[in-house]
Amino acid sequence: MEMKRRPFQGVLNILSFNRHFYFFGIGVLALLIASRWYVQWSDTFLWLVIAAFMYGLLMPLLVSAYVYDFSGFYKFDWLKKVIGDDETVERIVNINAGFDETSFILESKFPKAVLRVFDFYNQKRHTEPAIIRARKVTLFYPNTQSMESDAIPLENASIDIVFLLSAVHEIRLHDEKVRFLKECHRVIKPDGKVIMVEHLRDLPNFVAFTIGFTHFFSRATWKKHSLRQDLRPLKKRSLPRLCPF
Repeated sequence: MEMKRRPFQGVLNILSFNRHFYFFGIGVLALLIASRWYVQWSDTFLWLVIAAFMYGLLMPLLVSAYVYDFSGFYKFDWLKKVIGDDETVERIVNINAGFDETSFILESKFPKAVLRVFDFYNQKRHTEPAIIRARKVTLFYPNTQSMESDAIPLENASIDIVFLLSAVHEIRLHDEKVRFLKECHRVIKPDGKVIMVEHLRDLPNFVAFTIGFTHFFSRATWKKHSLRQDLRPLKKRSLPRLCPF
């Protein structure tokens, strides 16, 4: 069963899940413009501030439209560069943080494989408004199983590929991330793969998302948490700074 994404679904998700930021930003912008009636702002200063606010509100939407709606990320053609021959893939796992856009797609990409889907969302630890809203509208894959982030209910060395697609950044605590990644490496076969896709906390993502880039982690942080020292970003220009490991 292949679920098709709606046009501009990525942008609509960003607007819906982060609407508190947009309500706040538009409110502040409206107050700033209205303040001209009471405060003699310099025209240059006022327009610079307005431009900065508009940039912060619109640029994340433009970048999200490119990455999530036009780059081809959800077609998963880039997987061929990572895994090569998928005929040998027998068991795969997709782990999300309460919002799942990829399990049905992975099912269609690996029709011969057994797919297990797990959700590590914990309402006590993962409290950001965006993920709470996302969870309310997500389309759950059948038999999705809840799990603790430090205990994947699978046997050792039993999985060919573990997918972590834009989910692990929801684990904010250092020790929790380490335990989670240890579990991922425990369940994969000796020649298996953990494919993690995340934005990075770096200059390009700051340009794209302004202060929103603090929601992500740096490459150095991921290397520090990983049990492997051979993390490499996929070389694909159409997915800027979205790095599958």
